[in-house]
Order: sequence, then C-alpha cells, then structure tokens
Amino acid sequence: MIRSLSHATVYVLDQDSAKAFYTEKLGFEVRFDIVMGEGFEGAGAGFRWLTVGTKEQPDLQLILAACDMGRPPEAAAQLRELVASGAMGVGVMVTDDCHRTYAELRAKGVTFLSEPAERPYGIEATLRDDSGNHISLTQPFAFETPAG
Repeated sequence: MIRSLSHATVYVLDQDSAKAFYTEKLGFEVRFDIVMGEGFEGAGAGFRWLTVGTKEQPDLQLILAACDMGRPPEAAAQLRELVASGAMGVGVMVTDDCHRTYAELRAKGVTFLSEPAERPYGIEATLRDDSGNHISLTQPFAFETPAG
C-alpha cells in the first residue's frame, strides 16, 4: 500500500540558479546535490540529482530537475519552452501568515503574480520561481470536516 509522497519534481532551466532561488529566497535546505554517473537509464554520461525541502517537512523533497534529464533533445527543448512560459506549476506552499511571508519574499526579490487575497480556502498570493514555474503561497483557513 502507498504510504506517502516522498519526492515531487520541479523542472528548472538552470539547476544552480534554482538551487539559489529555493534556498536563499524561499529558505529551503539542500537535501542532495550529487552527480549520478553513467549507467542510469536515459542519463547518458550522468545527471545531477538536486533535491531541496523545508525544515518543517523532512519527509518531502523537491527534485530540481534539469529539463534534459532523461529526455531526447527535442523533448527537452519543448519542456524548457513550457517551463519558461510559465505553463508549469510547482503546487501550493503553505504559510502561517501569507501577508508577512509575501512581504519577506518581495524584499528578497521574489516576483509575485498576485498579492495576498482572500479565497474560499484561505489567503493566497502567487509567485514565479526563477525558471518561470508558478507557485501558490497559501495561508489555509481552518475548516471543519463534515461528520459522517
């Protein structure tokens, strides 16, 4: 039986730049930054395994994956175009105070697509990472689960 999600992939245009963005601006910590050698399927001469995560959630890692990792050149080029265009999303990152986190990240130079606003599920602001991926920054409202 599946127990949990341990890794999620974020395709990035430049792994060094993404590492700096996720650690220096968003405050994540590096979990792994190693080069895997030859012999890995589709990796050719090897690839860089770069993962980051939050201190508060040690069991989940974001893989900051190069667009060409395990892909032929044509597919890698298409993926790079999608990422750069902003068509890809990382998901939702939770904060206790969306307004405060928004102000802190803006002061660090993070580009926001929307300011904090109340939504049915909480207070949300949206931002872009340095590759163009969209991220929802959300302060969820407490809600009651229906009895049943």
